[in-house]
Amino acid sequence: MSFSPSRKSPFVWLLRKEWRELVASRSWWVLLVAMGPLVGVSFISAVRTYAEASGLNGTAVGQGVGEAFSPLIGVWAPTFSACELAAAFLLPFVGIRLVSGDRQSGALKIELQHPMSSLARMSAKALVLLAGWIIASAAPALAVVLWKSYGGSIYPPELATVVFGHMLNAGLTIALAAATAALTEHPSTAAILTLSVTVGTWIINFIAAVHGGVWERAAGYTPTAMVAEFQHGLIRLDVVLVAAALVFAGLGLAAIWMRLGIPARRRINESIALGAMTLAVMFACTFVTASWDTSESRGNSFPEADEATLREIRTPLRIEAHLAPEDPRRADLEHRAFVKLRRVMPKTDVRYVSSSTIGLFEQTAPHYGEIWYELGGRRTMSRVTTAEGVLEAIYEISGVTPPAEDEESIFRGHPLAVPPKGAAAVFYGIWPAAVVAAAFFIRRR
Repeated sequence: MSFSPSRKSPFVWLLRKEWRELVASRSWWVLLVAMGPLVGVSFISAVRTYAEASGLNGTAVGQGVGEAFSPLIGVWAPTFSACELAAAFLLPFVGIRLVSGDRQSGALKIELQHPMSSLARMSAKALVLLAGWIIASAAPALAVVLWKSYGGSIYPPELATVVFGHMLNAGLTIALAAATAALTEHPSTAAILTLSVTVGTWIINFIAAVHGGVWERAAGYTPTAMVAEFQHGLIRLDVVLVAAALVFAGLGLAAIWMRLGIPARRRINESIALGAMTLAVMFACTFVTASWDTSESRGNSFPEADEATLREIRTPLRIEAHLAPEDPRRADLEHRAFVKLRRVMPKTDVRYVSSSTIGLFEQTAPHYGEIWYELGGRRTMSRVTTAEGVLEAIYEISGVTPPAEDEESIFRGHPLAVPPKGAAAVFYGIWPAAVVAAAFFIRRR
């Protein structure tokens, strides 16, 4: 009796096997069930607030301008924040279950007998997990459909940016879960280690808010800061490259430690080499300055006329701001002006000067609150922390004539005074019921 060889490639067979493992895991179905209510709470609250600001029930006059009536800020950012929460607290358990399940059942020893690289095995798991996350993302996709049915405005570039940011964040979570599951012997240990890394990134953000400096620069590459920028329609190439490097490093580390027959010392040396190479790549990526503002309101950029004028200034700009890290004026200055300025003038050097972290007892100091601008040997001082004040100071020391303000370029927003009709039934009733029914049918098969 002869047997014909299977025409399916080993990688395709492995994908099918990992998919069956994902569908059989209770953690993935829990993630699916939870996504509905999580997105529902955020979406319903965001739409209701947006409607009230637009004049629903006479609560306001819907004639506003700018971010108050931008769907990106008013609807998509809070709605997709549910994905960030799910990626931080639910998706890791799904990833750990899929990666460590083979080790716990002993199937990994059988798989290792096949001449397939461990990186290919880990890639198959990562692809299946990513597919599982895409299915879970159908919940926020329903929110987009509902918003459109209400008559809401959709600007595809900014919505695509938000989706891409959360996909990248999910990739980081999957890579982290895979690495911890491969490094540890038990899934519970991997879960604790994953949560510790997540909390560690939050601590970095907290320290950055208090001390600034190097910590503030490092915090810009944490998942929380990365997602926040994408939710505001900003794509920074350095952040994307650093995140991609971390994803490949996490999957590579998992592939190294999934080779059970290799001596531990060799795996440790390979892990150290991988870590050193990743750090070098990340350091190189921090020098990339390209970025794109995909928001319809251009909330991450100066007006186009001002940007064209600033690009003509080739001389390096130095700014010295006497403001403490926890001073609210420093946050306004950084996020409303300096972030935009660095995108147009990469040679801008900003230095903050303060004697304390809160600045409470520095208010009486003669120079506290001063912002000094130096360009081409000329200096000027200002205390204005708005974007307009920063532009005025730069134009003054550069000798450039400010461009005329274009009224037509001002973003007027898209007011919509419509309540979230039917959203509660979709996210609190139909979604969970459909997921439970699908789980019962598929798992029974």
